[in-house]
Amino acid sequence: METGTSSPPAQSTTTQGKQAARSRDLGVLALVLLGPIWGYGWVATKVALGYSQPLTFAALRLVLTALCLFLVLIVTRRPLRPPPLGWTTVIGLLQTTAFVGLVMVALHSGGAGKVAVLTYTMPFWLLLLAWGFLGERLRGVQWAAVVLSLAGLLLVVAPWQIQGLMSSVLTVAGGFAWAASALVVKLMQRKHHVDVISLTTWQMAIGALPLMLIAALTYSGGPEWTAGFVWGLAYTVIFANAVAWVLWLYALRTLSAGAAGLGTLAIPVVGVVAAWLQLGEVPTLVEGIGMALIVGALAVLAARGLAAGRRRPSPADEEPAVQPVTD
Repeated sequence: METGTSSPPAQSTTTQGKQAARSRDLGVLALVLLGPIWGYGWVATKVALGYSQPLTFAALRLVLTALCLFLVLIVTRRPLRPPPLGWTTVIGLLQTTAFVGLVMVALHSGGAGKVAVLTYTMPFWLLLLAWGFLGERLRGVQWAAVVLSLAGLLLVVAPWQIQGLMSSVLTVAGGFAWAASALVVKLMQRKHHVDVISLTTWQMAIGALPLMLIAALTYSGGPEWTAGFVWGLAYTVIFANAVAWVLWLYALRTLSAGAAGLGTLAIPVVGVVAAWLQLGEVPTLVEGIGMALIVGALAVLAARGLAAGRRRPSPADEEPAVQPVTD
């Protein structure tokens, strides 16, 4: 006598669907939490840089963050063996060495609000990179938003003005390095299943090494261990680095690259408002228009991504399953 076998697969499919939906919801929640954490982080970092060289501060915060994350690995009994070393090294060099190094130098001489906005041109670079390397196609309104953001970028960078130009260029380069690191993360996730905290820890530890070397070679004194410096260092180590990077990499794992990048919409807004209120950084009219164009373009893309997400599953769910990394 034949026995029916349709029920278990149906139940399994339903369970997988619920798990995928829950993962997407948690990914969105991670992006929501990133808004205030990373947004205010620009102000905390700017305050700390008033008492330290930028690369000295960058090396110090990265080393302390890596140590905190290694402690988390030990406490939670995760393996201390690094994820696939080649992938992790590339991610560390892009996401930690290049991104953090360039942005710290830019922030030392540039305004916190302006640097925050220019850094979050990252989603547009990521959108273009995902189109070229991940097959995440750009459609009508996305192209329009990219053009709008580039117009805003031109107004904020103001290449016709020498003053502040280098800070802007370094920030945009840092944003591109961050987008490239996100692309590498997505490519790695197609081949390996990697623990988010382990990847965050090891890429940061590896990426901190070149910055430590450069900081040592260019060291000229400091930092001054004032209350403002200690507060800024503590905030960036615990929240803007350790907590935020774990949230970011988790969002990248559960959402498409484009959706994760565009979900950072609130971060530059928080950065600009916080810098305005606490540091008195009032943007010029031209800068304000440019910032509004960039944030508006992000809003358009985020709205499109939300609408598309309601119509079909996340692209991340459509990717083939990968074999976990074995220790």
